[in-house]
Amino acid sequence: MKRKSTAIVAALAAVALGAAACGSDSDGGGSTAGGAKSGNYKLAFVQGVAGDAFYITMECGIKEEAAKEGATVTTQGAQKFDPTLQTPVLQSVIASKPDAILIAPTDVSAMQQPIAQAKAQGIKIVLVDTTLNDPSVAVSAISSDNSAGGKAAFEAIQKLAPNGGKVLGVGVQPGISTTDARDKGFGDAAKADPKFTYLGVQYSQNDPAKAASIVSAALQKDPDIVGIFASNLFSAQGSATGIRQAGKQGKVNVVGFDAGPEQIKALQDGTVQALIAQQPGDIGVRGVQQAIKALKGEPNEANIQTGSTIITKDNLTSAEGQAAAYKASC
Repeated sequence: MKRKSTAIVAALAAVALGAAACGSDSDGGGSTAGGAKSGNYKLAFVQGVAGDAFYITMECGIKEEAAKEGATVTTQGAQKFDPTLQTPVLQSVIASKPDAILIAPTDVSAMQQPIAQAKAQGIKIVLVDTTLNDPSVAVSAISSDNSAGGKAAFEAIQKLAPNGGKVLGVGVQPGISTTDARDKGFGDAAKADPKFTYLGVQYSQNDPAKAASIVSAALQKDPDIVGIFASNLFSAQGSATGIRQAGKQGKVNVVGFDAGPEQIKALQDGTVQALIAQQPGDIGVRGVQQAIKALKGEPNEANIQTGSTIITKDNLTSAEGQAAAYKASC
């Protein structure tokens, strides 16, 4: 009888120890609210598109901060910025059972349900760069102030064309939270300056050839356009091609977004006259910080916005310009 009582006590003690180890994270997942050490946390980063300098720089920030926390990071991304390609990537990541996923959704609507499925598995979600129609699925959403970035793009054109004139936006496609905000920020700023006439935004569908066609047609209709805001790399590349095709080199200023190696080369070559550089490394660092806080059961900041820098040939080689340029590798 004594041996039986002792066995029962030991069994109860083992259950108590197991409960303490599992913690009490009501949101589920493989991690605990203040239980396991940070070094046991598995983080996954799902890029908007693989191989892009913006997301590479973000990955560098994520890995640097995760190393400080003793956490591990895996990174995956589709070859195109496309929700039909990102969804299976995300599903594969979910199957690997990470404690938290940092993800840049490729569509505000189409990625809502796949990301909700990750949360339903008890995985903490942090949105980085782009967001969703309903970001409450995430513990935090971290992005550049893209509206302010669009406004900064117009300010760059104001300096490049101080006498004013007609300006055009060449966007990507509707439904991408970041570029939608950039386009609106640029358009609102342009409309507010009576010296400029805003011709609206047209969408290149991430195709440089389509962007070139848009700009060629626009310059045929309005040959006195003084500035074009291209809200991503492909739009900028195509816009420059369209300007060349129209024989308007040196007469139309292009302001692009982001500062990867290709964008910096375009600035050096005079293909674009200014770049709006985001802070993807900082977004990555803050994303990890918010993920770790959630896993420890600490309060999160629901929305965090980071700044941007205007880069021109004048400040490209300065400390500010060099710090703003994106990385090709970590």
